This record gives sequence, structure tokens and C-alpha cells, in this order.
Amino acid sequence: MDSKYRIENDSLGEVKVPLQALYGAQTQRALDNFKISNLIMPRRFIQSLGLIKAAAAKLNGKLGFLEPQLADAVYSAAMELAEGKHFKHFPIDVFQTGSATSTNMNANEVIASLASQQLKRVVHPNDEVNCSQSSNDVIPTAIHLSAQLSLEQQLLPSLVALKKAILKKERALGDQLKTGRTHLMDAMPLSFAQELSGWRSQISLAINRITDSQKRLCQIAQGGTAVGTGVNAPPDFADLFAEELSALCGIKFCTADNLFAAISSQDTAVELSGQLKTLAVALLKIANDLRWMNSGPLVGLAEISLKPLQPGSSIMPGKINPVLPEAVAMAAVQVIGNDTIITLAGGSGNFQLNVMLPVIAYNLLLSIELLTGSCQTLMHTITDFTVNAEKLKESLARNPILITALNKEIGYNKAAEIAKRAYVEKRSILDVAKEMTDLNGDYLAQLLDPKRLI
Repeated sequence: MDSKYRIENDSLGEVKVPLQALYGAQTQRALDNFKISNLIMPRRFIQSLGLIKAAAAKLNGKLGFLEPQLADAVYSAAMELAEGKHFKHFPIDVFQTGSATSTNMNANEVIASLASQQLKRVVHPNDEVNCSQSSNDVIPTAIHLSAQLSLEQQLLPSLVALKKAILKKERALGDQLKTGRTHLMDAMPLSFAQELSGWRSQISLAINRITDSQKRLCQIAQGGTAVGTGVNAPPDFADLFAEELSALCGIKFCTADNLFAAISSQDTAVELSGQLKTLAVALLKIANDLRWMNSGPLVGLAEISLKPLQPGSSIMPGKINPVLPEAVAMAAVQVIGNDTIITLAGGSGNFQLNVMLPVIAYNLLLSIELLTGSCQTLMHTITDFTVNAEKLKESLARNPILITALNKEIGYNKAAEIAKRAYVEKRSILDVAKEMTDLNGDYLAQLLDPKRLI
């Protein structure tokens, strides 16, 4: 035998495995077979597998399926995965068997190796680590668990922080007025605070949508084993497992209402991805608003100035670009693309099993990660921008659309004439209206006061 390798056996025969690898024959076969990309399952997903295996080991010990010392060893080894250790021993490509059996066995083999070292005897990855389980219920459970943990620990706190940052900026800007825009054209005025309140409402609604989806995300497939019947697991395993996992994670999980649906479909993952896509659309809108308001500084809108962060051109000295909103916009469209992948993969439930589980897990967690970073980036962008008050005041004074306030006094057609003349002559609406109407000047000034119009 080559000194760098050892010989392992599985049901198909001998396999050569790297000497220092914690995984075994089935993982190595997957490495030999699946060479489509350099993408591997996310760390959060592997940590979730560790939590599932730990909860199962503890329960199997309580139920007498594993002797106490073995159950403790498997639990201890599984918790090392849950803590993020040994990640380098999970090298399997995302594009693998559709059930992610290879990744489940990867976890079983690594845990078995660690437990074997502890007990000084061989621990079997299938019979003992995978006791009362199947890849077909473990992987769907891991998808829900990893997404739930990512939402609770990453995305939702970032959304709350972004919402607070927008509210703080609203209050800081007070009654600062600006020209509104519809179709990118001048429209009736509003305050900066009003405009930002729209952003804040989008974020609030995103939080509500995501937290509503979490109700379904907390329902797990574990206990259904191969097809939903629970074969090779005790009748009460599903509910008892949900209790063990809840205690381990500090998040309340429960058995899915229907284990056949939980194993054969990924509707909840598709639902959550849709909510993430909706958030991505909201962040894309906010990022683009910031880019437009910052445009210029001489020829664009120049309503705000974003914090200068880096030189913007390799050829044009002094150019500064809105790099953070651009980065957020790209992340947003990536999430929108991920949702298409998850939607198509979610429709690949053939009879009793969805067969695109790895790609669903990968893209769902990627979307959560991208949105978390995007929220944090926008939070800093919004906190740091400054308002160009004089530019806003000048644009507002020359805004011909203010004439809308006179519709009831002079009619739409007459108002349109005044607006056109003011625009052509580059004069204020108030000055032109004084000349073209019989209304008192003070009364006109009152009607055209932007503060009254918002």
C-alpha cells in the first residue's frame, strides 16, 4: 500500500483513501465520481449535520439503540462538527447525488472516525452513527435547520440593524425637502424622511415575510427515514428527535405535519427563497436610488454625496464611484438568480424524494449570506451619506411640476402652459404664475409652498 493512502472497504469493495482523511470509502467514491465544480457544501450546512447527528445519538442512547458509552462518543464527535471543526474533511462537490447521500455519509464517516479514536474500537458509520436515520430525512432536515440558524444568527439581525439605520437617518434629515421623481422625471415634492420611510417599510415587510416563513421552516422531516414511513426508526422517534434538536439549538422545532411531503418536496425552501428574492428586489431598489441621488457631481442629480471609498477609475483622475450600492445591486441579482435555481430544483421531487437537495441547500444558504452582507453594506452607506441641501433647494425652486398645486384654481390646461413657459425660460413657477394668472402673489406663494405640498 502506498504510504500516503490506506485501504477502506464498503459494500462495493476496496477503496484507496488518503491516510490522514477522517472520511472513508463512500466519501472517497463521491470524490472520484463528482468532479463538476470546485463548489462544496457550506460550513453552516455541515455544522447542521453535526447537530442532527448529535441529537440522534443522544436519542438513540436514551432509547437503547446505542449503548451509553457509544452514544456519548458519537454525540461528542458530532458536536465537534457542529462547532465548525474538521470542515476540511468535507470536500464533496455540491453537484453530486440528488439526495446528498454522499454528504450524509461523509458526515457519518467523519463522526465514526472521531468516535473510533475515542473508544479505541471501530464505530460503524451506517449501523451506529446513522442509526434510526436516512439521508432522505437527514438532508431535508439539515436544509431547514441550516437556513433557520442562518436567518436567526445572520440575516434577521442585519435587517433589524438596517431598519434602525434608516430610521436614524430619517430623523437626522428632518424636514429636508426634495423634488420627487416618477419615470425619472421631476414630480411633486416630498421630504427626504418620507422617501426613506419607504425604504424602511420595505425592510419591515421583508422581516415580516421571512419570519412568517420560519413557521414552516421549523417543521422538519426527521423520523420519516427513507420514504416517510419511518422504517428502521421507532414510532415515536420523530417527535422525540424534534425535542432533542430544539434543546440543542435553542430554537423550537417540530415534526412536519406530513413526513411524505417533507421528504418528497422542498416547498418550504422554495417559499423562503421567494421571500429572500423579494428582499433582494427591495435592496436593489434602495441601492439604485442611492446611485441615482449620488449621480454627478456636476451633471447628475447630486442630491447626496456618498462617502468616498476608493479611486473610481484607472484612467480618469479624481473620479469616485458609488461602489457599495453597485456591489449590493450585483448581490441582489445573484439572489434573484438563486431563486430560479431553487424553484426549478424544488420541482424535482420525483415520487417519494426530491433529487436536487444539495443545490437547494447551497443556493439557499448563499442567498442568506449575500443578503446579510448586503444589508450590512447598505446600513453603512445610508449612515454615511450627506445631503447637498443647496442643490436640493435650487432644484425644488425651479421644479415646474409644483404648478400641480394650482390645478383647482386655474385648471389643468392653464397650469400646463405655465409649467412649459417656466421650463423654457428657466424661471421659477411662482414668477411665471404671477404673470399668467390673476391670483394674489401672497396667495400664490402659499399655494406653491413645497412644505405645504408634502
